[in-house]
Amino acid sequence: MGSKIPEEKLKALIAFHGHWCPGLATGIKISEVVLDELGRTTDEEIVAVAETDNCAVDAIQFLTGCTVGKGNMIVKDLGKSAFSFYRRSDGKSLRIVSRPDAARGGGEEYRTLQEKSNEGALTPEESERFEALRRERSARILESEPESLFIIGEPLVPAPPFAPMKRSVLCDACGESVMETKARLCDGRVLCLACFERLVPRP
Repeated sequence: MGSKIPEEKLKALIAFHGHWCPGLATGIKISEVVLDELGRTTDEEIVAVAETDNCAVDAIQFLTGCTVGKGNMIVKDLGKSAFSFYRRSDGKSLRIVSRPDAARGGGEEYRTLQEKSNEGALTPEESERFEALRRERSARILESEPESLFIIGEPLVPAPPFAPMKRSVLCDACGESVMETKARLCDGRVLCLACFERLVPRP
């Protein structure tokens, strides 16, 4: 594999994610840039904001140390292959956006089979062909220079604050604990978001 990341670590990443695909390869290349420019985080020294929830997010979490559970990977699914990274110690930051031609990628045959796959309509032969094309595309991404895949610039917004640690309150509808900053107050009752959306009619 054409990556700066050790092969054993890449194998562990693929096992963690569950399969090898172009999205994971994209996340590996993004992580290479981040590791070169900002280093690896062990706690919350670096925070990431992902504008998608695709496979690349798993690679970035695994390789950079920015994770959802730790609070320094924030996923805002805007449907864009774009990621911002901030190093808190000195304010250094960068935003990595997939180039339109790279994000589209794969060629006409690939895109046709992708659409059929999304619909669950692939024949066994087409499924085998699509998997081969996915492997080829993943390998090409991994062997590419980051500059050919991404536009690298400054983030559009400031670094997010540290992950909040707020007290929990009880939802008056379901009785479950919810972080107070995620609760809603309606007609004098404290509601979790799930109960609020279930009980309060939308206009």
